[in-house]
Amino acid sequence: MTRTHRPCCAPATAPVAAPSPAAAAEPGPAARPRSTRGQVRLPGGEFAMGDAFGEGYPADGETPVHTVRLRPFHIDETAVTNARFAAFVKATGHVTDAERFGSSAVFHLVVAAPDADVLGSAAGAPWWINVRGAHWRRPEGARSDITGRPNHPVVHVSWNDATAYARWAGKRLPTEAEWEYAARGGLAGRRYAWGDELTPGGRWRCNIWQGRFPHVNTAEDGHLSTAPVKSYRPNGHGLWNTAGNVWEWCSDWFSPTYYAESPTVDPHGPGTGAARVLRGGSYLCHDSYCNRYRVAARSSNTPDSSSGNLGFRCANDAGLTYGSAAE
Repeated sequence: MTRTHRPCCAPATAPVAAPSPAAAAEPGPAARPRSTRGQVRLPGGEFAMGDAFGEGYPADGETPVHTVRLRPFHIDETAVTNARFAAFVKATGHVTDAERFGSSAVFHLVVAAPDADVLGSAAGAPWWINVRGAHWRRPEGARSDITGRPNHPVVHVSWNDATAYARWAGKRLPTEAEWEYAARGGLAGRRYAWGDELTPGGRWRCNIWQGRFPHVNTAEDGHLSTAPVKSYRPNGHGLWNTAGNVWEWCSDWFSPTYYAESPTVDPHGPGTGAARVLRGGSYLCHDSYCNRYRVAARSSNTPDSSSGNLGFRCANDAGLTYGSAAE
């Protein structure tokens, strides 16, 4: 079926004030030796990438379905957690884009901030509130913190922040093709990471919205906002939460026409662009608004954008030959 494009559930950053040129030019942390800590090794090979069901938004460019061949690679079992990101910040002093800009987007039902910190809503998506002082340590605003959430995915991280973390961790961001291959868990041409049915056996397999978006969430899946990174079940490759919970940054620039011109072997996205690819959907996705929890679904945002549902996981190179078991 053909869908009308709706604004993505991760708005572009609307800063309180532009960061200073000096702050914007600060170098990232030094690269560390390659590490595969917390990662699974995938053999690579050939798969069909894209939406085989015709369920995507045309502007997202999920078609045509095309053959992709990947070298072996490693990818994180989970999204990066608050605890791991805190270790990075402690070691490097990294200041996130949300902290430098002075505000970030928070979903309206979870805002925890003084009225003076509520700076307005996003155009076309009034459920997103620009909150002064919202960032990874205070994800809902000044009256919140991450106490009790060390194993939840870090949020309010931009592509720039994710790239800086990956460099420090001895890793990199996955390409979009690697992400989809990994998320499919070995299931060819399926709608979700676990099959074609959203709730097999009546059980929720991901953290998305239930109820009437954006005002009533029945939380049948157990969560109003983020869930711990090892919630539900892992997919066939041992990856957790590749649908819902938080959007995950990929390394690629985004283009809605890229699939028509993508190389077959190890595609890395367009050479330039204005936005970076996001994959996986988030706890706010709902069929009536944003059905991007499907494994083929794509979205994008500017590299400096952040919000309460943007996170990431990392990848790494592995063997140099297709399907090789050797490092």
